[in-house]
Amino acid sequence: MAEETETETEADTQGAAETEAAPADGGAPAAHPGESLIGSERILNQEEIDSLLGFDLSDEEIAERTGIRAIINSALVSYERLPMLEIVFDRLVRYMTTSLRNFTSDNVEVSLDNISSIRFGDYLNSIPLPAILAVFRAEELDNYGLLTVDSNLIYSIVDVLLGGRRGTAAMRIEGRPYTTIERVLVQQMVQVVLTDARSAFEPLTPVTFTLDRLETNPRFAAIARPANAAILVKLRVDMEDRGGRIELLLPYATLEPIRKMLLQQFMGEKFGRDNIWESHLASELWTTSMDVRAVLDEQQVPLKQVLELKVGDTIMLNATPDSLVELRAGSIPLTRGRMGRRNSHIAVRVEAPLPPLARQAVQRSS
Repeated sequence: MAEETETETEADTQGAAETEAAPADGGAPAAHPGESLIGSERILNQEEIDSLLGFDLSDEEIAERTGIRAIINSALVSYERLPMLEIVFDRLVRYMTTSLRNFTSDNVEVSLDNISSIRFGDYLNSIPLPAILAVFRAEELDNYGLLTVDSNLIYSIVDVLLGGRRGTAAMRIEGRPYTTIERVLVQQMVQVVLTDARSAFEPLTPVTFTLDRLETNPRFAAIARPANAAILVKLRVDMEDRGGRIELLLPYATLEPIRKMLLQQFMGEKFGRDNIWESHLASELWTTSMDVRAVLDEQQVPLKQVLELKVGDTIMLNATPDSLVELRAGSIPLTRGRMGRRNSHIAVRVEAPLPPLARQAVQRSS
């Protein structure tokens, strides 16, 4: 009996062990004690993380940002909401092509690469050094802008203006600061560009661009807060086999005073007041007929007394032959005058000017 009980106990122990090892739902076996639970979850690789954050975009795809970076940059105002900017910068390209040809006595072609919105701090960090940064002031707009000339264009301009041979690339010497001659020549070119920018804005609004200073360190060219939005215009200057880039940056704070003008779909579009319609309305008002009443006296009489009036009754007026007559347009008093006779007509000679309050009332009623 003891042997049989011992055998049954061993069998029950083996069955319980098998039941414990088998999963309840008949699926895969349970994980080993040393295996981490996170091993069953999918972990993102570096490319997927960059795609989620939106930092793996190339220059061609920069306009179509996705992910978290698109949310961060969504606060930027797109330049496409200012249609007149494209017209202004197209005019600038045409002016610069002619001016730089006269300045360099060479065949110069200026092209507009693109117009984009960017944060000011991001732009300063993206400037390829060495470069010369020209800080200029927009006098009428009471703010600043930035003009960046890259090293390729600097050496090309110096080479052309100092008589370098055509057909040979400009020699670049890295690792040294720009000389006084190079800075002076670049400053003259910047003056030409700013003059052309003034002419480009002239049909829209008069703006005078004055060169403030030249900098080679972007830290010293801070004209706005790093988080502020700005318009970036990239221009390409080609002189046969030489050339480079000019980048024009205008903060939105600089363009804010003329924002309504930049919102126009075409040159001369009217917003708010229409001067042509105002002048037409004024000319029509001068030829409009108006009824004017001459009131000698007014009295308040009970309605019962008025209903009892008969032919032959006399109403006594509180006026004398020398009393002033009040001229009214509707219920608005205009002026006063004396009653008399001219030929066969009863006339009123105006004795007082039209008061300012009466003028405002007439304008409101009209």
